[in-house]
Amino acid sequence: MKPVIAIFDIGKTNKKLFLFDEDYHIVFERSGRFSEIEDEDGFPCENIDSLKQFVFEGLDEIEALQQFNIKAINFSAYGASLVYLDEQGNCIAPLYNYLKPFPEKLEEQFYNTFGDKESFSVQTASPALGSLNSGLQLYRLKHEKPGLFKRIKHALHLPQYLAYLLSGEKFSDLTSIGCHTALWDFTKNNYHQWVFDEGISGKLAPVLPSDAVVQAGKYKTGIGLHDSSAALIPYLMSFEDPFVLISTGTWSISLNPFNQSSLTPDELRNDCLNYLQYTGKPVKASRFFIGPAYEDGLKQLSDTFKANGDKYLDVPYDPALAAKLTGKQQNENQPLESAAILAYYKLVAGIVEKQKRSTDFILAGTTAKKLFVDGGFSQNEVFMHLLAKAYPQLKVYSAFIPQSTALGAALAIHQHWNNSPVPSQLIQLKYYPA
Repeated sequence: MKPVIAIFDIGKTNKKLFLFDEDYHIVFERSGRFSEIEDEDGFPCENIDSLKQFVFEGLDEIEALQQFNIKAINFSAYGASLVYLDEQGNCIAPLYNYLKPFPEKLEEQFYNTFGDKESFSVQTASPALGSLNSGLQLYRLKHEKPGLFKRIKHALHLPQYLAYLLSGEKFSDLTSIGCHTALWDFTKNNYHQWVFDEGISGKLAPVLPSDAVVQAGKYKTGIGLHDSSAALIPYLMSFEDPFVLISTGTWSISLNPFNQSSLTPDELRNDCLNYLQYTGKPVKASRFFIGPAYEDGLKQLSDTFKANGDKYLDVPYDPALAAKLTGKQQNENQPLESAAILAYYKLVAGIVEKQKRSTDFILAGTTAKKLFVDGGFSQNEVFMHLLAKAYPQLKVYSAFIPQSTALGAALAIHQHWNNSPVPSQLIQLKYYPA
């Protein structure tokens, strides 16, 4: 029987289960999607019963596979989400959506009590993001639903709740605490004082190292990780020299694990924040809403040139066309097809300009020499070449890792289940010269 580790990778939309062998190849995959339900206010939220069912059915399925020997289990999941348990360990509230609007009067009350937004944001290393600052979800429950708040014995971050389902043990981990929760004071490396003043600290489970495991029956079980922090682990294990990672999708998140400088008010105003990596060190990050900006541009192109936007996705890079981006307006008599392609280049050039503005915030004052791009835009040749031109001082690479978040969760507890060394070729790279 092949030794494997099982990873439950729980995204906002897609839920997946993977088995990795000792060389970190995926040897089994199961996926699921299920509809959201509504909380008591009619706002969409995660169906926690369906989520539990997905975990237990997945475990039953892989236990029935005769060719694999499950050595360990771990979890990665999206952040800014808390599960509320009573004395008996039962869920007693919905898994509230981090997109749910936060009441303005309650937010004003919070910052009037615990400091102005700017200074508080510097301390907690995150912009003021309402319900995305998941600690404020607990504050809201205390002040809007005091009866429910009193019944809460433990508030678990979502990755740790998933681990609890198997182990029965309740823990917190730094990657979940440190993802724009407003719970952690980065200037003191401890929970923020408001957490103690409001009686929140007593409902938070003990903090365990992110690479820890507990024995859950016959399995060694990790305590789970925040997905963005998990996705960084393969890079940290593969490269010693300072680097920056741009992870692209709906959001483009630039991550610099070698920048531990405190966030400035200007950086916070420009959507910069800090994460905590699995070793406990801060990661300076910046965000750019890249997906909608790109999709809106494609729609405009399609409307203007009466062509399906998908046709531009595989446009090859042409240095001569790129050189025209800084030239004067094209001749109105140029062929329609050429005008459309040049317009696409201008769209991508505008995206790259915004990307550079975002990434520059976390690059400043560091010695990073390499820039890795993963996710959807890493496969866009025009984007990658123009990004390399924008950063001539860096070596720019597209990076491909199958299921980097799940892989990171597996690597985090490598020493607890895998006797082989971590493979040296976890990441496939393609170099783009400036």
